[in-house]
Amino acid sequence: VAKALPAIVNQLPAVKEEVVEHAGGCHCKAVRFRVRAPRHLVAWDCNCSICHMKKNTHFIVPASDFFLDAGEENLSEYRFGTGVARHRFCKICGVQAFYHP
Repeated sequence: VAKALPAIVNQLPAVKEEVVEHAGGCHCKAVRFRVRAPRHLVAWDCNCSICHMKKNTHFIVPASDFFLDAGEENLSEYRFGTGVARHRFCKICGVQAFYHP
């Protein structure tokens, strides 16, 4: 996935669209985050083994546009394969609200 990231980013539309703030988090609300991204998001179906099993659809933003507002202490992490991708999930409710490719 990490090696494919530049190729994916290059496929994103070149249209300059208004950037807005999107908010999200886990089910129990212990983990909260914000991202700056275009109003209309392009979401990707990931085909790695874990995302395929969980039916994950996600969008990618630069790290500088991601803000973890609450819950760092409630996050656990799972890595597999090459160990590059950091799949982080809430220790309380188990929801993976985001990951680091």
